[in-house]
Amino acid sequence: MAHTNPTPPRMRSWLFAPGDSEKKMGKAEGGNADIVLLDLEDSVAPENKPAARQMVDEQIMASANKARLWVRINPIAGHDCIADLAAIIPAQPGGVFLPKAEGAADITQLHHYLTALEAGNGIPLGRTLIAALVTETAAAMFRTGDYAGTYPGRERLVAISWGAEDLSSALGAREQRGPDGEYSHTYEMARSLCLIGAAAAGVAAIETVQPEFRDLDALAARARRVRAQGFAGMLAIHPAQVDPINEAFTPSAEELSHARAVVAAFADHPGAGVVALDGAMLDRPHLALAQRLLAEAGVR
Repeated sequence: MAHTNPTPPRMRSWLFAPGDSEKKMGKAEGGNADIVLLDLEDSVAPENKPAARQMVDEQIMASANKARLWVRINPIAGHDCIADLAAIIPAQPGGVFLPKAEGAADITQLHHYLTALEAGNGIPLGRTLIAALVTETAAAMFRTGDYAGTYPGRERLVAISWGAEDLSSALGAREQRGPDGEYSHTYEMARSLCLIGAAAAGVAAIETVQPEFRDLDALAARARRVRAQGFAGMLAIHPAQVDPINEAFTPSAEELSHARAVVAAFADHPGAGVVALDGAMLDRPHLALAQRLLAEAGVR
């Protein structure tokens, strides 16, 4: 059976929708989210999971754009993970979102499951992509650098994200944020380890959710801030959050113009390590950033 390496979709906004709510899944798919995450994990009660699997399967089967529909499955260590995959992979979702990942070995195990199910359902091997939540347990925090390198399943991994809620539960912590509303040190460290781990692995870093879904100004400000830090997208829990996230993670005309000017300045001085532009001295890292911005925006 042929192998395939599908091109990942845009990854600015990832909108969760409970897998046991046909209404919410339909609303999410009908919106502007780059990726719709049909959830079989935390938003679905244990007794509802069998019904939710069937509903998610039907939602994907009926979709005209399956690559945009992903499924957050249950953790790899539990029996629910296999049941999730057996139910939804025949419908050919674009990818699966693995919670509570604890290193590359979990990606490899998931890859083997996916390969078997793809082969058994006549799906090109490698079509199902993987994203992972990599800071949700104490052990996971020590393994965020493991996603780089060469291992079975590495080619499926396109993004990693982080989460504060499950981590705080694992730590027995009663608060995640200080009086100023900002995350305390442990959770800022989790965010940083996700970002650094993603950069080492060459995959997209995705910012975690903002639970206060009605405060869209704060959401937009946070999205702009983490994008400036290197994140490529953000998780969302409400459809109203999608447009501010998409806007924050879309390069502005001014950014693109400046990036083109940086590239042109170096092109005008072949071999130069440093060039002057608008009164500032720019070196090769500035060129690399400009080239990356233009490549991610799909423009020149």
